[in-house]
Amino acid sequence: MYNSKSATTAVVIIAGVFFVFGFVTWINGALIPFMKIINELTDAQSYFVASASYISFIVMALPASYILNKIDYKKGMSLGLFIMAIGAIVFIPAAKTRVYWVFLAGIFIQGMGMTILQTAANPYITILGPIESGAKRIAIMGVANKIAGALGSLIFGALLLSGIDEVQEQLYMLSLEEKSILLDKMAASVYVPYIVMALVLFVLAFLIRKAPLPHVEPSIKEESEEAKTSETSIFQFPHLWLGVLTLFVYVGAEVIAGDTIIAYGISLGFSGEEAKYFTTFTLMAMVGTYILGVFLIPKYISQKKALVISAILGIVFTICILYTTDYISVLFVAALGMANALVWPAIWPLTLDGLGKFTKTASALLIMAISGGAVIPPLYGKMVDVSKEELVNKGVMELEAMAQASTSSYWILLPCYGMILLFAIWGHKIRIKK
Repeated sequence: MYNSKSATTAVVIIAGVFFVFGFVTWINGALIPFMKIINELTDAQSYFVASASYISFIVMALPASYILNKIDYKKGMSLGLFIMAIGAIVFIPAAKTRVYWVFLAGIFIQGMGMTILQTAANPYITILGPIESGAKRIAIMGVANKIAGALGSLIFGALLLSGIDEVQEQLYMLSLEEKSILLDKMAASVYVPYIVMALVLFVLAFLIRKAPLPHVEPSIKEESEEAKTSETSIFQFPHLWLGVLTLFVYVGAEVIAGDTIIAYGISLGFSGEEAKYFTTFTLMAMVGTYILGVFLIPKYISQKKALVISAILGIVFTICILYTTDYISVLFVAALGMANALVWPAIWPLTLDGLGKFTKTASALLIMAISGGAVIPPLYGKMVDVSKEELVNKGVMELEAMAQASTSSYWILLPCYGMILLFAIWGHKIRIKK
């Protein structure tokens, strides 16, 4: 059924696709503090950058499935890249006008493209070859995705955050007109990177459309296995809904670990030049743990045990963040990458187990759960704002006290990892008795 040479070529091409949406996804860590400065936002408002990206998954998950039923996986991936390119172009008028909602529109459009891309690429790479080697292919995709994220964070951090500390200091001393000129100049720094990004995405959309990717579909055997279930509704699977909720809070926790760490470092007094590397720390922790998981699962530890260990590490690292300061606290935020790495690949099989003919519908629900990245990070930002406001009302203006407001707000991660632990130990086993 599978031609080895064409399958290998396809794996390399799809790894490139995963590299692209990893790069675009993880530049949010640099965009958040950048947007906060040029649009003069509160912490909560700045985290709408993550919301605009991740809310697209709940808006586009079902339409993406419908689109892919009409066109094949290859055309779907090409369409996703094309839409992402359009989103990149929107950044040009957004920077020209310096209007926040236009920036968010561009990020949302890119998120729509990424949703179609993910909905096409994930099942494609899964059924591209024998199921026995599926984990190996997924591991390659995961590593490509996170390495791209680390590079994207570094590149955009260097382009957008260079000189951000000097700009912040100058803003307090300038007139309204001078401030506007300075912020307009800073906003213009997105022109070149986003024009280049748009061109690259348009070219990739064309190349994927013409690429020698083999046409794949689930085998008849797999389809018949899926049909074997006596249940008549997805509401007869409690573990599915718990899995969706678990994935929702997990993505929120993952986004907080990757997208808040630069802004958190700056709030602790690190310069933008130093803080731009922090998201890379988180992603490299994920890559290392992901590779480790490939060798350990399932030979030495089960997926369930990996999920239990991940949740416990998440709880421990969160407590360490709350009770440490300065660079040590930043390192514990980065260490959350270790806690997060194996959660996604463990939740999916535990949630989809035994769903039969409802597997495709359940997969769409799990894709929609990615919207947790749109909800939980702004809640963290709101908590930071409220804590700072309380300090100001008490007349406390010290930098150290303000930094503590950012640190203490990480407690929002504790219920997230608590839910993951609950699902790992008990939730995934719940079935309705017949």
